[in-house]
Amino acid sequence: MKTTREREIIDVAGRFPILAQQVYGKRLVYLDSAATSQKPDSVIDAISSYYREFNANVRRGVHALSYKSTEAYEATRAKVAAFIGAEDPDEIVFTRGTTESINLVAATFGNEVLSEGDEILLTTLEHHANIVPWQMAAKRTGARVIVAPLTSDGDVDLQFFSRLLSERTKIVAIAHISNALGTVNPVKKMTEVAKRAGAHVLIDGAQAVHHQKVDVQDIGCDFYAFSGHKMYGPTGIGVLYGRKELLEEMPPYQGGGDMIASVSFEKTHFAPPPQRFEAGTPNIEGVIGLNAAIDFINEIGFDAVTAHESSLMAEIEKVLRQHDNVSIIGNPKQRVGAISFTVRNAHPHDVGTVLDHEGIAVRAGHHCAQPLMRALDIPATVRASFGVYNSVDDIRALGAALAKVEELFG
Repeated sequence: MKTTREREIIDVAGRFPILAQQVYGKRLVYLDSAATSQKPDSVIDAISSYYREFNANVRRGVHALSYKSTEAYEATRAKVAAFIGAEDPDEIVFTRGTTESINLVAATFGNEVLSEGDEILLTTLEHHANIVPWQMAAKRTGARVIVAPLTSDGDVDLQFFSRLLSERTKIVAIAHISNALGTVNPVKKMTEVAKRAGAHVLIDGAQAVHHQKVDVQDIGCDFYAFSGHKMYGPTGIGVLYGRKELLEEMPPYQGGGDMIASVSFEKTHFAPPPQRFEAGTPNIEGVIGLNAAIDFINEIGFDAVTAHESSLMAEIEKVLRQHDNVSIIGNPKQRVGAISFTVRNAHPHDVGTVLDHEGIAVRAGHHCAQPLMRALDIPATVRASFGVYNSVDDIRALGAALAKVEELFG
């Protein structure tokens, strides 16, 4: 017997206008939310309302529209802080996305704390966005990147992870949830171990904040990065959480308007965080949309989100195992939001194309995780990922389409 709240989630697809369309004459089944989520009408309406009613630059005008725009912008900062359990809204920096958030930390904090012989510890699960910025930081500073391997099930080998930590480890950068396998890392435990070794910790939370409740103070991390477009918000807006005392010590990432206290041709005095890291006109519409996205998630509630998505994961694992030619990649202790698989005799790109013609959108490729694919000794996978708008019927439609893939490729 479904509760009222569970029925609300299952029926929430009607609030996503894009899902009403057909693809190749078939009902659209969107299973690519790990790449980007679809947007509810409330987010779309909030962005439209901003442009129709109070479009103006923030913090720069003395007129009514600018006041209203600034008020909405800063209200979102406070809402984000509450959403992830930050102690102070000033610990929230708006960026273009997770990628820019990580690059910001690597280019500023990284330059401050890294030197010749230091180490940056990553895991094999990382997205390129949590690899390349650290390689660049290592090249600038003389540090080196080291990598914690996985178990055969696709979890980070925690014993190996702990052994890699030493007094040379200055930064640990880890995904909260793998975008490719859906593996959930025990980030609180990993942070505790890293902190005992004296390291600072950044967590890539792009795949986590919309699937489960995040509390950065409980985790104990120094930095936490995520993107609006993964959590039912607009593209081009992201968040960097940083502990206030660390942000205050970090130099600016970019120079320009609004990140200054005063400027002369001889010297510039920079604004305190978070303004120090928000040079130029920000993505105001993105911030407004992010506010609405958080309201949407809070309206549903994480208890209901977790229950619904757990049922979807159980269903998709069951459906995939019904196909003899399908191999699920990894068997982690906890998997959330995404699952990867291969089909015997069929390249993932071919599988994705066949599924597309059945109206089913999935991801096929290396998922910006080429080192992980090499570790798994496979070139690519098919990835199905979901959000609150998906249903058991979506998963069963995927199963029916996979039967056609098997028929085509033997």
